[in-house]
Amino acid sequence: MISFSNQTEDFRLPNPNETKEWLNRSIQAEGKITGDLNFIFCNDSYLSQINTKYLKHSSLTDIITFSNSNNQKIISGDVFISIERVRDNAQSLNSSFEAELSRVIVHGVLHLIGYDDHTITEKQQMRSKEDYYLHLQAEKK
Repeated sequence: MISFSNQTEDFRLPNPNETKEWLNRSIQAEGKITGDLNFIFCNDSYLSQINTKYLKHSSLTDIITFSNSNNQKIISGDVFISIERVRDNAQSLNSSFEAELSRVIVHGVLHLIGYDDHTITEKQQMRSKEDYYLHLQAEKK
């Protein structure tokens, strides 16, 4: 089950049912099963507190993922997304907010599936996967 919640009053995910369908298709395309996925939309301050408390990082970030699955086949976890970071990143990347939000959402799912982005090669693979699933989302619209 995929759920969306807000820790910030100024945001509501547009088309949550379409987003759920897209994410389910993306997870299935990776040969995985959708478990319990919780997307929590928040602000910089909220995500910064999580980043400091659990990851011991003091930098701003747009997303933090925590896997809750004991089974590599089932994708479950909590995905925290800073709407402020997504808005700022969209502006600096000359992208729409909606496009950047979709990229960050699928980026979180890819992390839960097992993809990383620490090295140049991993970043290239992650970007390629993001682009593929963003294209899959666009096809459905």
